[in-house]
Amino acid sequence: MNTADLGLPVDVPSTALFTDHYELTMLQAALKGGTADRRSVFEVFTRRLPEGRRYGVVAGTGRVLDAVENFRFDADVLGFLRERNVVDGPTLQWLASYRFSGDVWGYPEGEVYFAGSPILRVEGSFAECVLLETVILSILNHDSAIAAAASRMASAAGERPLIEMGARRTHELAAVAASRAAYVGGFTTTSDLAAGFRYGIPTVGTSAHAFTLIHDSERDAFRAQVDSLGRGTTLLVDTYDVAEAVRLAVEAAGPELGAVRIDSGDLLLVAHRVRQQLDELGATKTKIIVTSDLDEYAIASLAAAPVDAYGVGTQLVTGSGHPTCSMVYKLVARAHSADPKAPLEPVAKKSTGGKTSIGGRKWAARRLDEYGVAEAEVIGTGAVPAELSDRQLLVELIKGGQVVAREPLDVVRDRHAASRANLPLSATQLSRGEAVIPTEYV
Repeated sequence: MNTADLGLPVDVPSTALFTDHYELTMLQAALKGGTADRRSVFEVFTRRLPEGRRYGVVAGTGRVLDAVENFRFDADVLGFLRERNVVDGPTLQWLASYRFSGDVWGYPEGEVYFAGSPILRVEGSFAECVLLETVILSILNHDSAIAAAASRMASAAGERPLIEMGARRTHELAAVAASRAAYVGGFTTTSDLAAGFRYGIPTVGTSAHAFTLIHDSERDAFRAQVDSLGRGTTLLVDTYDVAEAVRLAVEAAGPELGAVRIDSGDLLLVAHRVRQQLDELGATKTKIIVTSDLDEYAIASLAAAPVDAYGVGTQLVTGSGHPTCSMVYKLVARAHSADPKAPLEPVAKKSTGGKTSIGGRKWAARRLDEYGVAEAEVIGTGAVPAELSDRQLLVELIKGGQVVAREPLDVVRDRHAASRANLPLSATQLSRGEAVIPTEYV
């Protein structure tokens, strides 16, 4: 796996510096204090879903596996840490041979989650696990937020396809990750070529308003595009007058015109008028694609409109109002030694202000009702009840430092669709509400 597969510039040698300064100072103190080798269990979870959201979506797991595999302190990284006096010599020596050798379990990517769900469990020595906190949270918080927004938009869109087109609305590297997460959440294509190259996501795109404006007339622009890209292309019809543009578009491509795109105005009204005009011109199979700052609410409002596909940018890549999931990475159990047989002792943060956590190495299962629909997220630290043994959610992702659960992105996408379909019908409601199923601790 090279760094290009992570969505990183090719000159970035590893993910080791995608971390916070204090992860390394904790390591130095633990090495000196004799606790670095203690067997530890960290868990990723969120104390609550974003306000108004009814479920979350696990996304970014595949990128986490790549990041852990590429977490290496090479000569350049060590030189930087030495120059900045971030840590002392013995710690630099320890980092030089760092390779994560522990185990990671987690919800399979694409699965839904709820408050308290142990989305990821990282086990190993305190030293090797604590270093991974920042990069894991960075990936999961971002990607899961995008996937949750995408999932809501996919529910609102029904069977109509969604195009991810938010690359120009976020950081260039975040755009690639956002495209991947959107695909997990139910989008079908992306405009971002880097995402297509790195993750195999289908890419689409034709032209912008600038292409029309550079020509002497709209007719010339449409003819040039059709001559180059064929009659099945998509023509942008809102640069000047929509009705006139639709007439010229059909004149240029004939009734075989693939689609027209509308990027402004009252989309509901304009879509109805354009559909009527296309049909009158004989272009009955020409599709209508709408863009223009859409979110899940705007998509839902267009359900009765003669729209065939939606293009979404800004609201998608910013999580549609919730750009993070507030996931945390907490130590929940530790032993007094590195001995794998040493008993684990639950530990937990007990501070006030809603930032408490529950100690202990956890399992999670989803209980179903008599109709096979999810009715509760059940989390525990003891033995798994027999009736839930075949409903457990965590799967092994890394064993002894080796990734064991890579899977194609289409498998992840299909899993999410199935997981969402297994929730109560109210999960698809866009109105603000509580989690669609409760979290129960046993």
